[in-house]
Amino acid sequence: MKTIFVVDDNNVNLVTADEVLSPHYRVFPLPSAVQMFELLKDVHPDMILLDIMMPEMDGFEALRLLKSIPAFKKIPVIFLSGQSDPVTESHGFEEGALDFISKPFSSSVLLNRIKTHLGIEDLIRKRTDNLIQLKNSIVNVLSNMVENRDQTTGKHIERTTRYIRILLDEMLRSGVYNDEIEQWDFEVVVSSSRLHDIGKIAISDLILNKPGKLTDEEFEIIKTHAAEGVRIIDSIIDEAGDELFLRYARLFAGYHHERWDGKGYPYGLKGEEIPLHGRIMAVADVYDALVSDRPYKRAFTHEEAEKIILESKGTQFDPQIADVFSRVSRQFEEASLCR
Repeated sequence: MKTIFVVDDNNVNLVTADEVLSPHYRVFPLPSAVQMFELLKDVHPDMILLDIMMPEMDGFEALRLLKSIPAFKKIPVIFLSGQSDPVTESHGFEEGALDFISKPFSSSVLLNRIKTHLGIEDLIRKRTDNLIQLKNSIVNVLSNMVENRDQTTGKHIERTTRYIRILLDEMLRSGVYNDEIEQWDFEVVVSSSRLHDIGKIAISDLILNKPGKLTDEEFEIIKTHAAEGVRIIDSIIDEAGDELFLRYARLFAGYHHERWDGKGYPYGLKGEEIPLHGRIMAVADVYDALVSDRPYKRAFTHEEAEKIILESKGTQFDPQIADVFSRVSRQFEEASLCR
């Protein structure tokens, strides 16, 4: 059963809405927006009916706050309003309201309007889920192509995906670069990180799978995979459009070999000139390379890899992200064992 919050400081409106909607939905009548935000800590509604004129916090202020919080911004909101003038409605739609229902409301209008909007939301959600499933299938095929061609790295993409999730969760918890990452959709970010090595598709198998140390010339060719990744994703963007997932993937692919001190590749960027996606992936990518066997080296222990990364804080790696890694390094170790 779907859940609806009805937020109105008029008790008559709360009782009426509850009587009309309760046979069909799980209804929470709330006398203020302040109480709504308290309940949102424990209950996630499918829709909010929100009065505009309320003490403490009016409907417009409450809607702006809802839209500013990633966990709540997608909840559909319908305004309950005794003001039906075009200026008020225009303002409401600009702030992100889905619709207006005039007060005093008709029971049939209230019920039918909600049924219509929830039906549309369900249809949009179903189509969105199908598109996400299709996108994830394409990503899996592309990342598996890279993984299967590079026979030296064995499940590298799966492990780095887990490391990225660990870093993001701790960054959010501890407030590192929160102004930027709290706006991110973590599921999209983590999924797009799977394409960070897509540029390796353009590298010869003879070099990619060479059973020994690369020559300087061969290493220069390997280094082109970052710029090639950007080129490949740009070509997809040209065909499919500038979608958020592809923008994230481009940042992971193009910037994960840049260094904090400016000595990385392919662009030689320095410090916060390097996109945050690239700085995060740099730690995940290097850790996995260190703890994995390669034809030209043995796998380092977790302790050895941790020491190398922390000694490179401020030179190869963003100091703040290296500090985040130090706090969750045992989680990295556990994730690295899932091979």
